Amino acid sequence: MAIFKAVKKPVVKGTVSAGAEISRLRPKYAPKTPPCINTCPCGTDIRGWLTTLAQAKDYGRTNEQAYEIAWRMITDRNPFPAVCGRVCPHPCEDACNRSAKEGPVAVNALERFVGDFGLSKGLKLTSLDSQEYEEKIAVVGAGPAGLSCAYQLARRGYPVTLYEAFAKPGGMLRYGIPAYRLPRSVLDAEIQRILDLGVELRCNQVIGKDVSFDDLRKEYKAVFVGIGAHQGFKLGAPGEDAPNVFTGTGFLNQVNRGEEVDLGDKVIVVGGGDTAVDAARVSKRLGAKVTILYRRSRQEMPAIKQEIEGALEEGVTIEFLAAPVEILVNGGKATAMKCLRMELGEPDSSGRRRPVPIPGSEFEVETTAVIAAIRQEPALDGLGEIPQQKGLLKADEWGSTELEGVYAGGDDIALGLVTIAIAQGRFAAEAIDARLRGKTLEKTVLPPVIKPERVKLGWYKESPRHERLRVPPEQRGVDTEIEAGLLEAEALEEAKRCMSCGMCMDCETCWMYCTNNCFAKLPKGEHYKIKLEVCNGCKKCAEECPCGYIEMV
Repeated sequence: MAIFKAVKKPVVKGTVSAGAEISRLRPKYAPKTPPCINTCPCGTDIRGWLTTLAQAKDYGRTNEQAYEIAWRMITDRNPFPAVCGRVCPHPCEDACNRSAKEGPVAVNALERFVGDFGLSKGLKLTSLDSQEYEEKIAVVGAGPAGLSCAYQLARRGYPVTLYEAFAKPGGMLRYGIPAYRLPRSVLDAEIQRILDLGVELRCNQVIGKDVSFDDLRKEYKAVFVGIGAHQGFKLGAPGEDAPNVFTGTGFLNQVNRGEEVDLGDKVIVVGGGDTAVDAARVSKRLGAKVTILYRRSRQEMPAIKQEIEGALEEGVTIEFLAAPVEILVNGGKATAMKCLRMELGEPDSSGRRRPVPIPGSEFEVETTAVIAAIRQEPALDGLGEIPQQKGLLKADEWGSTELEGVYAGGDDIALGLVTIAIAQGRFAAEAIDARLRGKTLEKTVLPPVIKPERVKLGWYKESPRHERLRVPPEQRGVDTEIEAGLLEAEALEEAKRCMSCGMCMDCETCWMYCTNNCFAKLPKGEHYKIKLEVCNGCKKCAEECPCGYIEMV
């Protein structure tokens, strides 16, 4: 609690005026972590690059200069802004303090805008310094984790060789995500920038078959394994050996490789995750009537909300609270699926309510193909003696395994978001660099997270969120990108919706409210100097600071 003491003094220039109440508390700049940064797996300085866009004119920059600065801020940790601006489920937006006002800042759309700017201008990734090292590093798997690791090592001066089992790099970005969500031209361009740093790519190289893991360990000073989880599971139900029963990852892989898949006209997809929804929407584009069976309710469905809504508006039917029991086979092919109605019981280990079969609730659904998208895991054959746990590789927070010089990250250690895989690739690169250079590893400790109640929401002008336009359902093809990017004017207005939570944005509120002139203006970027010798601790600056940057201590 603040303690006040009434003091009377003669008026002296440069000091507190006579009769003023003096508090022992004084203002202090106290940066805080905004929720967007706190929830971003990559730890990208979202607030920093958003305010860079919003304040371009104030800092004497052209818009294009601000876009490039923002692009370089993002790519410092994530070399895929145009990719992630399309496929990341943006947990940063879910946490945005502006949600408590009229809606979160459209961070994902702005990341795409900045990423697409980088592509249009041919911006190049840059090295951290001019140092070059002799220690060669092998990266197994050219998915998001492996490419991220290769990027961070190459920019630190290491010669990196990427080994990829498929014909092209990208991993799940290429072979799991449909082209209507991620155009291949965008993916190819952002991958090429990494290769341009000097990374060598060797495709069609299966570890354990075309090259042995032991040989890699002998030839390279460190090995990073980021092979993803491309191996799908079937249902474990009678009849699933029929030739028209596919796994979700297997089906998407075939389609994304350009192979024809004979589905017929009635497809059943089992599952509720992103792979299930992607498989359903691709099947719809291939001309089939599609039904998704999901054993829980929509509330528990783990797929990205926007993708679920997209599937429904495209005419995909979702049977909630329904589970497969048996695949009925006739003439050697699956022709129907026997199912049970479910009800939700107590929560299970995932926190979701456990589905319980309702006795006597059997029903059948006709089908010409079944796609099981319930689970996937990495194919770990050929990876030597890397310790495993529950079908996944075992690694610590830096990606280090128990094998000397061997690291891992991405879906082969835990199924997760593309941004998590990118972050894990970076962590492993930092760990490899620290080990080879004899440096100490330290995780960044962030300041406390600022909550919406600490932000003066009423200070900020009401400003509706800008949404991306979408192609009408009837015009959506296999390769038609559904969402358009924001126009430049929309992007600039959207960036200005960022409230700069926990960091000064030069709004001058503290300077205006201070009756003792405690705040002296400094050059842009340095904000203000607090003249504590004339401060009486009135607290107006802290109370009126809209972004919660000032504390009384």
